[in-house]
Amino acid sequence: MQVSVEATGNLERKMTIQVPSERVDTEVDNRLKSLAKRVKLDGFRPGKVPLKVVRQRYGSGVYQEVLSEVLQESYREAVQQEGLEPAGNPSIEPTSLEGGDAIEFTASFQVFPEVEVADLSGAEIERLDAEVAEEDIERVIDSLREQHKDWAEVTREAQEGDRITLDFAGSVDGEAFEGGKAEDFQIEVGSGRLLEDFEKQLKGVKAGEEPTIDVTFPEDYPAEHLKGKTAQFALAIKKVEEPKLPEVDAAFAQKFGIEDGSVEQLRADVRSNMERELNQALKGKVKNQVMEVIVERHGFDLPDALVKSEINRLREEAEKRFGGAQQSQPLPDSLFEDEAKRRVRLGLALRAIIEQKGFEVDADRVERDLEEMAATYEDPEEVKNYYRSNPQAKSNLESLVLEDQVVDWVVEQAAVTAKKSSFQDVMNPNKESTE
Repeated sequence: MQVSVEATGNLERKMTIQVPSERVDTEVDNRLKSLAKRVKLDGFRPGKVPLKVVRQRYGSGVYQEVLSEVLQESYREAVQQEGLEPAGNPSIEPTSLEGGDAIEFTASFQVFPEVEVADLSGAEIERLDAEVAEEDIERVIDSLREQHKDWAEVTREAQEGDRITLDFAGSVDGEAFEGGKAEDFQIEVGSGRLLEDFEKQLKGVKAGEEPTIDVTFPEDYPAEHLKGKTAQFALAIKKVEEPKLPEVDAAFAQKFGIEDGSVEQLRADVRSNMERELNQALKGKVKNQVMEVIVERHGFDLPDALVKSEINRLREEAEKRFGGAQQSQPLPDSLFEDEAKRRVRLGLALRAIIEQKGFEVDADRVERDLEEMAATYEDPEEVKNYYRSNPQAKSNLESLVLEDQVVDWVVEQAAVTAKKSSFQDVMNPNKESTE
């Protein structure tokens, strides 16, 4: 087999491959002889069909099958022989397939870029300094109380936070519409489950009342026939209830697995969970900054096939989240291109750092991370056994640990500044603090 390689661009390669015709002809003959022993044709006993007849009937198909296999095998052999690392599948074009002593074809493809690890010293990294305060614990306790609240019926007018049980029937211009009717429907006033125009008119109603309210649908409402329309809803208010939050006592603590009902233990468990979440969040924020530094400081050409593959993966994830199976048109590549390029660049740069700097997975760190992760589950031993016995899961965990080792290495070289923060600001950066 003769191979020549031409660089047609920074990453583009065109490889010309010549394979002896005998390699194809010999395999075609072998398959036709094997076929002759099995094929059934009218006028011949099984296994007695002449090879000439078999060749006339099946020769062309067998030749194309063998030729396709030989081209693929020859391509793989040539790539290995030349020490190339293709990024994606090749485009194979035949130049000479019949006649002569050799079959010739070209394979065009892109290779992985040669990545030189950039100087990462002096990168600016901000490390947040935060801790779990007593008011943070109280906030979580209050949230737990809210999740386990009971309801008590009242005779007063409904107000924000109350739960109303009602029937309603909607109509537009006197005509009922699909989805506009319900019985024994329960809604917490102010929860945002219904249209704002609907919910705000529930404030002030009392059990036994049967008001009719006008509700205007927004212009961007999903149902085309209701966009911008004003509907009339006939209501029947059956019940108004106010929330009753449980006391933080032994019975409350027992709901969270604390058998002796110790409120102190409940608070300690809440603090422990919050501190674990906070530490993970702080670690994640540093890691995100490091990853952006790596992306920004590594400029190299990206293989189109890798970018396209990442675009497809991001699109599939988006469609799963937003019900893409029902989309009439696939989401365009342009929505995902920038993020796909960022991820491909980061992945290639990380690979280069790991290889060139000789990083190896820290087994003790893997075990420590597994212990921490398993502690968040009801049966930690089951989780640990799963990761230890599942090669793919274990490999994924090792990859994350290897990334963290790279992060530590970059941080050691970086210009790190500390900034005081709070649990709320770290965990809910896009929300205003309630303090």
